Amino acid sequence: MKTVLSLSSWPLVFFSGLLCTYFAFASERPMFAFALIYAGEVLLLFLLERYIPYERRWLISDGEMANDIAHTLLTKGLVQLMALLGAVFPMYTAILLLPFTGAQLSIWPTSIPMLLQVPMGVLIAEFGLYWSHRIAHERLFFWRFHALHHSVTRLWVINTGRFHIADSLFKVVLSQLPLFLLGAPLPVFLWLGAVTAFMGILTHCNVDMRTGFFDYIFSTPRLHRWHHSKEIREGNTNYGENVVFFDLLFGTYFNPDRPSSTDIGIRGQIARSFLGQLAQPFRKDGIRQILGRPTKNG
Repeated sequence: MKTVLSLSSWPLVFFSGLLCTYFAFASERPMFAFALIYAGEVLLLFLLERYIPYERRWLISDGEMANDIAHTLLTKGLVQLMALLGAVFPMYTAILLLPFTGAQLSIWPTSIPMLLQVPMGVLIAEFGLYWSHRIAHERLFFWRFHALHHSVTRLWVINTGRFHIADSLFKVVLSQLPLFLLGAPLPVFLWLGAVTAFMGILTHCNVDMRTGFFDYIFSTPRLHRWHHSKEIREGNTNYGENVVFFDLLFGTYFNPDRPSSTDIGIRGQIARSFLGQLAQPFRKDGIRQILGRPTKNG
């Protein structure tokens, strides 16, 4: 039974999520329906983590659960009104900003089926997601914000949304602005939000998933664990959020023939409290702590 689940759990969660989302978006309350589907997928992964965990040590609490939830609800969604739906921030961004994008080129091929528009939108957005993610690793100014996400010492479904608000804003701007300018319709943004939400909980879950050929198309748990490795040579790879096309194109794809890393985290130190974690990248001593450098207080 465990072997069957290991082989089937990734496509089961991802494709069932997309199928249910199709019906959610066709309902009278699409956002509410999607939130229920997302919550159900999170619960399913939470249970799978306990039945077929990839790393049993990651089942032990690291004391960061409250902070992880707070970052997911209060910073990833950017505004507290979206707190309970923090994972669908891209969808609300589209709803709120689309009417104000007067600079649109209106060259989006709206006449082709949505089944083709959505992959096109995901790939265009992925270019921005890839480079915002890569820049966050390769430039210290941006790393001081992104390090919060990498400070975890275990991966599990709950710390999926552990991002600094500045980090989230940077990614949203680079990934969604091209779609706005091209005149992509609202459903493309809705589907982008859904794909990204499901991919996020899958890449961070502590489930022993055997993803096989999916590793060469999508960002999978196996690839993302390498990305979280404390070893820089391994960690500065696999930047793709949803697909690995640009990792393959730009030479940052990393998938050696051995179990992916469980030695994850950063060399520096992150503040203990939620508010402290938000303020830390803006303080000189805080930046030095993030980078693992000596501070005035030692």
